[in-house]
Amino acid sequence: MTINQTDKKERISILGCGWYGFALAEKLIENGYEVKGSTTSEAKITSFKTANIQPYLVNFEADKSEYDAGFFDCDILIISIPPKKNSPQLSDFTIKIKNIAEAASKAKVKQVIFISSTKVYQDGNFVVNENILPQPDTDSGKAILDAEHLLKEIKSFTTTIIRFAGLIGPNRNLAKYFAGKKEIANGLAPVNLIHLDDCIGITETIIQQKAFGEIYHGVTPNHPSRKDFYTKACIVSGLEEPSFIAELLKWKQIESKNVSEVLAYEYVFKNWDKYFETLAD
Repeated sequence: MTINQTDKKERISILGCGWYGFALAEKLIENGYEVKGSTTSEAKITSFKTANIQPYLVNFEADKSEYDAGFFDCDILIISIPPKKNSPQLSDFTIKIKNIAEAASKAKVKQVIFISSTKVYQDGNFVVNENILPQPDTDSGKAILDAEHLLKEIKSFTTTIIRFAGLIGPNRNLAKYFAGKKEIANGLAPVNLIHLDDCIGITETIIQQKAFGEIYHGVTPNHPSRKDFYTKACIVSGLEEPSFIAELLKWKQIESKNVSEVLAYEYVFKNWDKYFETLAD
């Protein structure tokens, strides 16, 4: 890993401009970076151009790859394409990542940032950080961890892994999934969440500091219980209050040593009071 400050702005390609990827691209462009973005839909090209994102139609599947080689002409490739849940494509995810890695190697990309997930950890009734080896017990968790391993094994580029916790922020209020429900199990389990602003902040800090080659857990270091968090989120959102069973079943609490110790990153949302204020606006 190297950590240097430089005025040079890297050329960045974001493979997967969804909720996080598109917002990240906008922020990077605002801060002077040249950004290319991928989509599988021609209908999204106009919105990319409006946001000054250089648009590319890119499609990686297990049986075929369709892309413009110019997309991989970049200094940093950010891969943000999580496997789809309950989909036949789940088993093909590692093959898709392999094809992307081959394209990146061919283009001589030097830095790859892979957007992973804390789903790689099982609910083992423990507190975990980046030093704890994950043992996923779900198909999606296994697929994501396999992708991490595949990318880390490739020596032609350096792989940085960001494992994000549950994503919340604009147009993603998880309270709606709990509103009005009764006797929800595992009410005392801690939540592992991160706001979009901090997802973007951590990613850009890694780029700015050139703090590549590490694994980072992107998770807000405040873990109220499911009961406390989602009850308040529903109330301030004007949704029907849910009820939880005051029990602690399977759980995990995700912590990050590297975000604090390597990046010295200061979270925008250090606790959730500020977030609740945004829901009340």
